[in-house]
Amino acid sequence: MTAMTPGSNLPLSAVRVAVDVTAPVRLDVSGLLLAADGKVRSDDDFVFYNQPAGPGVTHSAAAGGGDTITVDTAAVPDGIEKIVVTASLDQPGATFAGTEPTGTVRNADDNSVLASFTPPQLGAETALVVVEIYRRSGAWKVRAVGQGYANGLAGIATDFGVSVEEPAAPAAAPQAPPAPPAPAAPAAPAGQWGPPAGTPAPAAPPASPPAAPPAPAAAPAAPAAPGKINLDKGRVSLQKNQTVSLVKGGRPLLSSVRMGLGWEPAFRSKSIDLDASVIAYGPDRKKVDNCFFGKLMILGGAIQHSGDNLTGEGAGDDEAITVHLGGLPPEVTGLVFVVNSFSGQKFSDVAKAYCRLLDAQSGEELVRFDLTHSEPRTGVMMAKLIRQFSGEWEMTALGEYVDARTVRGMVKPAGKAL
Repeated sequence: MTAMTPGSNLPLSAVRVAVDVTAPVRLDVSGLLLAADGKVRSDDDFVFYNQPAGPGVTHSAAAGGGDTITVDTAAVPDGIEKIVVTASLDQPGATFAGTEPTGTVRNADDNSVLASFTPPQLGAETALVVVEIYRRSGAWKVRAVGQGYANGLAGIATDFGVSVEEPAAPAAAPQAPPAPPAPAAPAAPAGQWGPPAGTPAPAAPPASPPAAPPAPAAAPAAPAAPGKINLDKGRVSLQKNQTVSLVKGGRPLLSSVRMGLGWEPAFRSKSIDLDASVIAYGPDRKKVDNCFFGKLMILGGAIQHSGDNLTGEGAGDDEAITVHLGGLPPEVTGLVFVVNSFSGQKFSDVAKAYCRLLDAQSGEELVRFDLTHSEPRTGVMMAKLIRQFSGEWEMTALGEYVDARTVRGMVKPAGKAL
Protein backbone atom coordinates (compact mmCIF):
# COMPACT_ATOMS: atom_id res chain seq x y z
CA MET A 1 0.00 0.00 0.00
CA THR A 2 1.19 3.54 -0.82
CA ALA A 3 0.62 6.46 1.58
CA MET A 4 -0.03 9.43 -0.68
CA THR A 5 0.75 13.11 -0.14
CA PRO A 6 -1.13 16.12 -1.60
CA GLY A 7 -0.65 16.28 -5.35
CA SER A 8 0.89 12.81 -5.70
CA ASN A 9 -0.58 10.32 -8.18
CA LEU A 10 -0.46 6.61 -8.93
CA PRO A 11 -1.49 4.44 -11.87
CA LEU A 12 -4.46 2.20 -11.09
CA SER A 13 -3.84 -1.52 -11.51
CA ALA A 14 -7.55 -2.40 -11.12
CA VAL A 15 -10.45 -1.75 -13.48
CA ARG A 16 -12.92 -1.39 -10.61
CA VAL A 17 -11.70 0.72 -7.71
CA ALA A 18 -13.40 1.68 -4.48
CA VAL A 19 -12.60 4.77 -2.43
CA ASP A 20 -13.58 4.45 1.24
CA VAL A 21 -13.70 7.75 3.12
CA THR A 22 -13.76 7.40 6.89
CA ALA A 23 -13.37 9.74 9.86
CA PRO A 24 -14.09 9.79 13.61
CA VAL A 25 -17.29 11.73 12.80
CA ARG A 26 -20.15 11.21 10.34
CA LEU A 27 -19.34 12.33 6.81
CA ASP A 28 -21.39 12.79 3.65
CA VAL A 29 -19.33 11.40 0.77
CA SER A 30 -20.08 11.97 -2.90
CA GLY A 31 -18.59 11.43 -6.35
CA LEU A 32 -18.83 13.89 -9.24
CA LEU A 33 -18.21 12.89 -12.84
CA LEU A 34 -16.46 15.76 -14.61
CA ALA A 35 -16.06 16.41 -18.32
CA ALA A 36 -13.02 18.09 -19.91
CA ASP A 37 -14.28 21.54 -18.80
CA GLY A 38 -14.12 20.48 -15.15
CA LYS A 39 -17.93 20.47 -14.79
CA VAL A 40 -20.64 17.85 -14.56
CA ARG A 41 -22.68 17.36 -17.73
CA SER A 42 -25.90 17.42 -15.71
CA ASP A 43 -27.05 16.83 -12.15
CA ASP A 44 -27.16 13.09 -13.00
CA ASP A 45 -23.35 13.14 -12.71
CA PHE A 46 -23.58 13.94 -8.99
CA VAL A 47 -23.55 10.63 -7.06
CA PHE A 48 -24.34 10.73 -3.34
CA TYR A 49 -26.58 9.12 -0.71
CA ASN A 50 -29.80 10.43 -2.30
CA GLN A 51 -28.68 9.55 -5.84
CA PRO A 52 -26.47 6.50 -5.32
CA ALA A 53 -25.78 5.55 -8.93
CA GLY A 54 -24.40 7.30 -11.97
CA PRO A 55 -22.72 6.12 -15.17
CA GLY A 56 -19.92 3.85 -13.94
CA VAL A 57 -19.99 5.29 -10.40
CA THR A 58 -21.91 4.16 -7.30
CA HIS A 59 -22.27 5.27 -3.69
CA SER A 60 -22.61 2.85 -0.77
CA ALA A 61 -21.90 2.55 2.95
CA ALA A 62 -18.37 1.37 3.77
CA ALA A 63 -18.05 -1.87 5.69
CA GLY A 64 -16.09 -0.33 8.59
CA GLY A 65 -18.08 2.90 8.75
CA GLY A 66 -18.01 5.89 6.41
CA ASP A 67 -19.02 5.84 2.76
CA THR A 68 -17.61 4.32 -0.42
CA ILE A 69 -17.51 5.64 -3.97
CA THR A 70 -16.91 2.79 -6.42
CA VAL A 71 -15.69 3.56 -9.94
CA ASP A 72 -15.91 1.02 -12.75
CA THR A 73 -13.47 2.67 -15.14
CA ALA A 74 -14.61 0.43 -18.02
CA ALA A 75 -18.17 1.77 -17.65
CA VAL A 76 -17.31 5.47 -17.31
CA PRO A 77 -18.51 7.35 -20.43
CA ASP A 78 -15.88 8.55 -22.89
CA GLY A 79 -16.69 12.21 -22.23
CA ILE A 80 -15.79 11.95 -18.54
CA GLU A 81 -12.20 12.90 -17.69
CA LYS A 82 -12.23 12.48 -13.92
CA ILE A 83 -14.31 11.49 -10.91
CA VAL A 84 -13.71 13.58 -7.81
CA VAL A 85 -14.48 12.04 -4.42
CA THR A 86 -15.60 14.61 -1.86
CA ALA A 87 -16.45 14.61 1.84
CA SER A 88 -18.44 17.06 3.92
CA LEU A 89 -19.31 17.09 7.59
CA ASP A 90 -22.78 15.89 8.45
CA GLN A 91 -23.11 18.12 11.52
CA PRO A 92 -24.12 21.72 10.65
CA GLY A 93 -21.47 24.29 11.53
CA ALA A 94 -18.76 21.70 12.23
CA THR A 95 -15.30 22.05 10.66
CA PHE A 96 -12.52 19.60 9.93
CA ALA A 97 -10.30 21.15 12.62
CA GLY A 98 -9.11 18.24 14.74
CA THR A 99 -10.72 15.71 12.41
CA GLU A 100 -8.62 13.66 10.00
CA PRO A 101 -10.62 11.97 7.24
CA THR A 102 -8.83 9.22 5.35
CA GLY A 103 -9.43 8.08 1.81
CA THR A 104 -8.50 4.44 1.17
CA VAL A 105 -8.29 3.29 -2.44
CA ARG A 106 -8.73 -0.44 -3.00
CA ASN A 107 -9.34 -2.96 -5.73
CA ALA A 108 -13.12 -3.35 -5.66
CA ASP A 109 -12.92 -6.99 -6.79
CA ASP A 110 -10.41 -8.50 -4.35
CA ASN A 111 -10.42 -5.72 -1.68
CA SER A 112 -6.62 -5.32 -1.79
CA VAL A 113 -5.60 -1.84 -0.68
CA LEU A 114 -3.80 0.20 -3.34
CA ALA A 115 -3.24 3.53 -1.56
CA SER A 116 -4.39 5.74 1.28
CA PHE A 117 -4.46 9.49 1.78
CA THR A 118 -5.11 11.65 4.85
CA PRO A 119 -5.27 15.38 3.99
CA PRO A 120 -2.93 17.31 6.31
CA GLN A 121 -3.45 20.51 8.30
CA LEU A 122 -7.20 20.91 8.02
CA GLY A 123 -8.87 23.75 9.90
CA ALA A 124 -11.92 25.85 9.01
CA GLU A 125 -12.91 23.66 6.06
CA THR A 126 -16.38 22.12 6.12
CA ALA A 127 -15.94 20.07 2.95
CA LEU A 128 -13.07 18.88 0.80
CA VAL A 129 -12.08 17.05 -2.34
CA VAL A 130 -10.29 13.97 -1.02
CA VAL A 131 -9.00 12.23 -4.17
CA GLU A 132 -9.73 12.15 -7.87
CA ILE A 133 -9.77 9.20 -10.26
CA TYR A 134 -8.73 10.57 -13.65
CA ARG A 135 -8.02 9.46 -17.19
CA ARG A 136 -4.62 10.22 -18.71
CA SER A 137 -3.54 9.01 -22.17
CA GLY A 138 -6.06 6.18 -22.08
CA ALA A 139 -4.99 4.93 -18.62
CA TRP A 140 -6.60 5.61 -15.25
CA LYS A 141 -4.77 7.09 -12.27
CA VAL A 142 -5.57 8.33 -8.76
CA ARG A 143 -4.41 11.69 -7.39
CA ALA A 144 -4.42 12.84 -3.76
CA VAL A 145 -6.00 16.30 -3.56
CA GLY A 146 -7.08 17.46 -0.08
CA GLN A 147 -8.54 20.75 -1.33
CA GLY A 148 -10.81 22.32 1.30
CA TYR A 149 -13.98 24.41 1.09
CA ALA A 150 -15.56 26.59 3.77
CA ASN A 151 -19.10 26.42 2.37
CA GLY A 152 -19.86 22.71 2.65
CA LEU A 153 -21.00 20.24 0.05
CA ALA A 154 -23.11 22.92 -1.66
CA GLY A 155 -19.94 24.91 -2.32
CA ILE A 156 -18.22 21.94 -3.93
CA ALA A 157 -21.29 21.01 -5.96
CA THR A 158 -21.73 24.56 -7.25
CA ASP A 159 -18.03 24.78 -8.11
CA PHE A 160 -18.39 21.73 -10.35
CA GLY A 161 -21.58 22.88 -12.05
CA VAL A 162 -24.30 21.09 -10.04
CA SER A 163 -27.55 23.04 -9.64
CA VAL A 164 -28.03 23.57 -5.90
CA GLU A 165 -31.46 24.56 -4.64
CA GLU A 166 -31.07 27.39 -2.19
CA PRO A 167 -33.68 29.33 -0.28
CA ALA A 168 -34.48 32.61 -1.91
CA ALA A 169 -33.07 35.73 -0.35
CA PRO A 170 -35.15 37.01 2.56
CA ALA A 171 -38.33 38.52 1.22
CA ALA A 172 -37.80 41.66 3.27
CA ALA A 173 -35.39 43.22 0.79
CA PRO A 174 -37.46 43.55 -2.37
CA GLN A 175 -40.76 44.45 -0.68
CA ALA A 176 -42.64 47.47 -1.84
CA PRO A 177 -42.33 50.58 0.33
CA PRO A 178 -44.61 50.45 3.40
CA ALA A 179 -47.07 52.73 1.65
CA PRO A 180 -47.04 55.15 -1.22
CA PRO A 181 -46.03 58.65 -0.16
CA ALA A 182 -48.64 61.13 0.80
CA PRO A 183 -49.90 63.32 -2.05
CA ALA A 184 -46.94 64.58 -3.98
CA ALA A 185 -47.31 68.09 -2.76
CA PRO A 186 -44.20 70.21 -2.48
CA ALA A 187 -44.99 70.91 1.15
CA ALA A 188 -44.61 67.28 2.15
CA PRO A 189 -41.50 66.79 4.28
CA ALA A 190 -38.61 65.27 2.32
CA GLY A 191 -37.95 61.60 3.00
CA GLN A 192 -41.42 60.91 4.46
CA TRP A 193 -42.37 57.34 3.42
CA GLY A 194 -45.54 56.55 5.42
CA PRO A 195 -48.85 58.40 5.27
CA PRO A 196 -49.23 61.46 7.49
CA ALA A 197 -50.43 60.93 11.04
CA GLY A 198 -54.16 60.33 11.23
CA THR A 199 -54.44 58.95 7.72
CA PRO A 200 -56.64 55.84 7.80
CA ALA A 201 -55.21 52.47 6.83
CA PRO A 202 -54.84 52.37 3.05
CA ALA A 203 -57.93 50.36 2.15
CA ALA A 204 -57.66 51.94 -1.27
CA PRO A 205 -54.38 53.37 -2.45
CA PRO A 206 -54.15 57.11 -3.11
CA ALA A 207 -54.89 58.30 -6.58
CA SER A 208 -51.28 58.83 -7.55
CA PRO A 209 -49.68 55.41 -7.11
CA PRO A 210 -45.98 55.12 -7.33
CA ALA A 211 -45.98 58.55 -8.81
CA ALA A 212 -42.82 59.12 -7.12
CA PRO A 213 -41.41 58.46 -3.81
CA PRO A 214 -38.65 61.03 -3.88
CA ALA A 215 -35.79 58.70 -4.88
CA PRO A 216 -35.19 56.08 -2.23
CA ALA A 217 -32.44 58.15 -0.73
CA ALA A 218 -33.89 57.36 2.67
CA ALA A 219 -32.72 53.76 2.30
CA PRO A 220 -29.18 53.85 0.87
CA ALA A 221 -27.72 50.56 -0.25
CA ALA A 222 -24.67 50.66 2.01
CA PRO A 223 -21.94 50.52 -0.63
CA ALA A 224 -18.86 48.43 -0.10
CA ALA A 225 -15.84 50.03 1.46
CA PRO A 226 -14.23 52.60 -0.85
CA GLY A 227 -11.96 51.01 -3.42
CA LYS A 228 -13.14 47.47 -2.58
CA ILE A 229 -15.24 45.38 -4.91
CA ASN A 230 -16.15 41.69 -5.30
CA LEU A 231 -16.47 39.22 -8.16
CA ASP A 232 -20.24 39.39 -8.66
CA LYS A 233 -20.04 41.41 -11.88
CA GLY A 234 -17.41 39.25 -13.52
CA ARG A 235 -13.75 39.96 -14.21
CA VAL A 236 -12.23 42.82 -12.23
CA SER A 237 -9.46 45.09 -13.57
CA LEU A 238 -7.52 46.57 -10.68
CA GLN A 239 -5.51 49.74 -10.50
CA LYS A 240 -2.58 50.20 -8.15
CA ASN A 241 -3.58 49.93 -4.46
CA GLN A 242 -7.12 48.86 -5.35
CA THR A 243 -8.59 45.83 -3.55
CA VAL A 244 -11.06 43.15 -4.59
CA SER A 245 -12.75 40.81 -2.14
CA LEU A 246 -12.65 37.24 -3.46
CA VAL A 247 -16.35 36.74 -2.84
CA LYS A 248 -18.90 35.68 -5.44
CA GLY A 249 -22.63 35.41 -4.80
CA GLY A 250 -22.07 36.12 -1.11
CA ARG A 251 -19.67 33.19 -0.74
CA PRO A 252 -15.92 33.39 -0.20
CA LEU A 253 -13.80 31.88 -2.94
CA LEU A 254 -11.88 29.04 -1.28
CA SER A 255 -11.20 26.80 -4.26
CA SER A 256 -7.95 26.62 -6.24
CA VAL A 257 -6.79 29.79 -7.96
CA ARG A 258 -3.86 30.42 -10.27
CA MET A 259 -1.82 33.62 -10.32
CA GLY A 260 -0.48 34.06 -13.83
CA LEU A 261 2.38 36.50 -14.31
CA GLY A 262 3.56 37.71 -17.68
CA TRP A 263 5.91 40.16 -19.33
CA GLU A 264 7.48 40.97 -22.68
CA PRO A 265 10.85 42.52 -23.51
CA ALA A 266 10.50 46.23 -24.22
CA PHE A 267 10.86 47.38 -27.83
CA ARG A 268 14.31 46.46 -29.20
CA SER A 269 15.29 44.86 -25.88
CA LYS A 270 16.81 41.41 -25.68
CA SER A 271 14.93 38.52 -24.10
CA ILE A 272 14.71 38.96 -20.35
CA ASP A 273 14.74 36.31 -17.65
CA LEU A 274 12.37 37.23 -14.84
CA ASP A 275 11.36 34.97 -11.97
CA ALA A 276 7.91 34.93 -10.38
CA SER A 277 7.58 33.83 -6.75
CA VAL A 278 5.14 33.94 -3.87
CA ILE A 279 6.02 34.49 -0.22
CA ALA A 280 3.70 33.16 2.51
CA TYR A 281 3.47 35.08 5.79
CA GLY A 282 1.96 34.53 9.21
CA PRO A 283 -0.07 37.07 11.20
CA ASP A 284 3.14 38.57 12.60
CA ARG A 285 4.34 39.33 9.03
CA LYS A 286 7.10 36.77 9.40
CA LYS A 287 7.86 34.52 6.45
CA VAL A 288 6.41 31.02 6.67
CA ASP A 289 7.82 29.82 3.32
CA ASN A 290 8.32 30.91 -0.27
CA CYS A 291 7.66 29.18 -3.59
CA PHE A 292 9.82 29.90 -6.67
CA PHE A 293 11.53 28.14 -9.59
CA GLY A 294 13.95 26.43 -7.20
CA LYS A 295 11.20 25.21 -4.86
CA LEU A 296 8.15 24.33 -6.91
CA MET A 297 5.87 23.12 -4.11
CA ILE A 298 5.39 24.30 -0.52
CA LEU A 299 2.97 23.88 2.37
CA GLY A 300 2.14 20.28 1.58
CA GLY A 301 1.23 21.06 -2.00
CA ALA A 302 -1.13 23.95 -1.17
CA ILE A 303 1.05 26.21 -3.36
CA GLN A 304 2.68 25.03 -6.59
CA HIS A 305 4.91 26.82 -9.12
CA SER A 306 4.78 26.13 -12.89
CA GLY A 307 8.57 26.32 -13.38
CA ASP A 308 11.05 28.82 -14.77
CA ASN A 309 10.59 30.77 -18.03
CA LEU A 310 13.96 32.00 -19.28
CA THR A 311 12.90 34.54 -21.92
CA GLY A 312 9.45 36.03 -21.34
CA GLU A 313 8.67 35.57 -25.02
CA GLY A 314 5.43 34.13 -26.37
CA ALA A 315 1.78 34.78 -25.67
CA GLY A 316 0.08 34.04 -22.37
CA ASP A 317 1.40 33.79 -18.84
CA ASP A 318 5.15 33.32 -18.52
CA GLU A 319 4.99 31.74 -15.07
CA ALA A 320 2.05 30.68 -12.95
CA ILE A 321 1.57 29.84 -9.29
CA THR A 322 -1.41 27.74 -8.19
CA VAL A 323 -2.81 28.26 -4.70
CA HIS A 324 -5.34 25.92 -3.07
CA LEU A 325 -6.88 28.59 -0.85
CA GLY A 326 -8.90 26.15 1.22
CA GLY A 327 -5.83 23.98 1.77
CA LEU A 328 -3.56 26.69 3.19
CA PRO A 329 -2.64 26.07 6.82
CA PRO A 330 -4.22 28.45 9.36
CA GLU A 331 -0.87 30.07 10.15
CA VAL A 332 -0.69 31.50 6.62
CA THR A 333 -2.61 34.78 6.57
CA GLY A 334 -0.92 36.63 3.73
CA LEU A 335 0.66 35.92 0.34
CA VAL A 336 2.74 38.38 -1.69
CA PHE A 337 3.43 37.68 -5.36
CA VAL A 338 6.71 39.13 -6.61
CA VAL A 339 8.79 39.19 -9.79
CA ASN A 340 12.58 39.56 -9.87
CA SER A 341 15.27 40.03 -12.51
CA PHE A 342 17.95 37.57 -11.49
CA SER A 343 20.21 38.64 -14.37
CA GLY A 344 20.11 42.25 -13.17
CA GLN A 345 18.16 43.72 -16.11
CA LYS A 346 15.88 46.55 -15.03
CA PHE A 347 12.11 46.64 -15.31
CA SER A 348 12.49 49.62 -17.64
CA ASP A 349 13.54 46.91 -20.17
CA VAL A 350 10.19 45.14 -19.66
CA ALA A 351 6.89 45.80 -21.41
CA LYS A 352 3.38 44.61 -20.66
CA ALA A 353 4.08 43.25 -17.19
CA TYR A 354 0.87 42.02 -15.57
CA CYS A 355 -0.58 39.56 -13.12
CA ARG A 356 -3.97 37.91 -13.27
CA LEU A 357 -5.90 35.64 -10.94
CA LEU A 358 -7.78 32.74 -12.53
CA ASP A 359 -10.09 30.00 -11.37
CA ALA A 360 -7.66 27.08 -11.59
CA GLN A 361 -10.37 24.61 -12.64
CA SER A 362 -12.30 26.56 -15.27
CA GLY A 363 -9.50 28.88 -16.39
CA GLU A 364 -11.87 31.85 -15.97
CA GLU A 365 -9.99 35.10 -15.40
CA LEU A 366 -11.20 36.69 -12.17
CA VAL A 367 -8.88 39.64 -11.52
CA ARG A 368 -6.26 41.41 -13.63
CA PHE A 369 -3.66 44.05 -12.82
CA ASP A 370 -1.55 45.63 -15.58
CA LEU A 371 1.51 47.66 -14.61
CA THR A 372 1.10 51.04 -16.26
CA HIS A 373 4.66 52.19 -15.68
CA SER A 374 8.07 50.69 -15.01
CA GLU A 375 11.10 51.73 -13.01
CA PRO A 376 14.82 50.95 -13.51
CA ARG A 377 14.88 48.49 -10.62
CA THR A 378 15.22 44.71 -10.36
CA GLY A 379 12.20 43.64 -8.30
CA VAL A 380 8.50 44.39 -8.14
CA MET A 381 5.76 43.37 -5.72
CA MET A 382 2.80 42.68 -8.00
CA ALA A 383 -0.07 41.81 -5.66
CA LYS A 384 -0.95 40.47 -2.25
CA LEU A 385 -3.67 38.15 -0.93
CA ILE A 386 -4.77 38.69 2.66
CA ARG A 387 -6.97 36.31 4.67
CA GLN A 388 -9.68 38.22 6.55
CA PHE A 389 -11.04 37.28 9.98
CA SER A 390 -14.26 36.21 8.22
CA GLY A 391 -12.25 33.59 6.29
CA GLU A 392 -12.48 35.26 2.88
CA TRP A 393 -9.44 36.45 0.94
CA GLU A 394 -8.80 39.90 -0.51
CA MET A 395 -6.45 40.72 -3.38
CA THR A 396 -4.74 44.09 -3.59
CA ALA A 397 -2.73 45.37 -6.56
CA LEU A 398 0.68 46.65 -5.41
CA GLY A 399 3.02 47.53 -8.30
CA GLU A 400 5.79 48.56 -5.91
CA TYR A 401 9.39 48.39 -7.20
CA VAL A 402 12.44 47.53 -5.09
CA ASP A 403 16.08 46.64 -5.70
CA ALA A 404 16.19 42.88 -5.26
CA ARG A 405 17.31 40.26 -7.77
CA THR A 406 16.00 37.20 -5.86
CA VAL A 407 12.96 36.28 -3.80
CA ARG A 408 15.17 36.30 -0.71
CA GLY A 409 15.67 40.03 -1.13
CA MET A 410 11.90 40.53 -1.35
CA VAL A 411 11.01 39.02 2.02
CA LYS A 412 11.39 42.18 4.10
CA PRO A 413 9.81 44.71 1.72
CA ALA A 414 6.95 42.32 0.95
CA GLY A 415 6.34 41.79 4.67
CA LYS A 416 6.06 45.54 5.14
CA ALA A 417 3.56 45.69 2.29
CA LEU A 418 1.09 43.42 4.08
